[in-house]
Amino acid sequence: MTRTPLVPADARIGRAALRVGDLDELVDFYRAIVGLTVQSRTDTTATLGVDGTALLVLRLDEDVPPRGPTRAGLFHTAFRVPSRAALGAALERIERDGNGAGAWELSGASDHDVSEALYLSDPEGNGVEIYADRPRDAWPRADDGSITMRTLPLDLDALRADSDGTGAAPSGTTIGHVHLETTDLDAARSFYADTLGLRVQLATRGAVFCSMGDYHHHVGLNAWNGRSDPAGGRGLDWFEFTVSDRATVSDARDGLSDAGVSVTETDDGIAFADPDGIGLRLRTA
Repeated sequence: MTRTPLVPADARIGRAALRVGDLDELVDFYRAIVGLTVQSRTDTTATLGVDGTALLVLRLDEDVPPRGPTRAGLFHTAFRVPSRAALGAALERIERDGNGAGAWELSGASDHDVSEALYLSDPEGNGVEIYADRPRDAWPRADDGSITMRTLPLDLDALRADSDGTGAAPSGTTIGHVHLETTDLDAARSFYADTLGLRVQLATRGAVFCSMGDYHHHVGLNAWNGRSDPAGGRGLDWFEFTVSDRATVSDARDGLSDAGVSVTETDDGIAFADPDGIGLRLRTA
């Protein structure tokens, strides 16, 4: 067990990056439905976010095939909005396609005790969650302080009634967590908890939910769909943890190397991969 977490309690999820086959279609979806703003755009790459903060990088790669049903990878990217009113507005965007015409398919809606969540998929099948947290003092906890969560129906009529009607994701929107599909839940849990030092908040029904600090989860892991091959194809390219100082990045690089994890340098931090080949990065915020 790592004595000092390589990813500390004050780390957060930064950006996520997707390999895509149709850049225009994906940009339109994340702008109109999720409500992100296009911050930069070339023929092959687009960066979207909120208030100047980048959250999502889309990279065109037409030569890469779809992910396929056996490969590990993304279950969903979860965009956290700062209020229930903003979540209601997201529901309205989903139902009217963000432009007052048509509708997008909502695949699920749940009350998890700690949060309320809407689920859908982007045009290339990448899972998307948009959610709002309940106040922390209302989160149910076990005797050891870990989080407990349930999956209950969400009252969509009540959520619509609370909408603030905004057409874009508001200030304070972040990627709250990333949920992954793994080929080996025990190996994934060992990597994220024992190697990186995240705290296991909940382990249940073929899934594990881990966090930095006492959040309900920053990384979800599941083996629900029987994935048997390493990550590959279109979909999640990488996601990142952001930390407060360069010394933490340097310490993490050394710790990962000591654990036998291959590490490469990036312009602003380091890159590595989990046991399923899912790309991870660590950089200063």
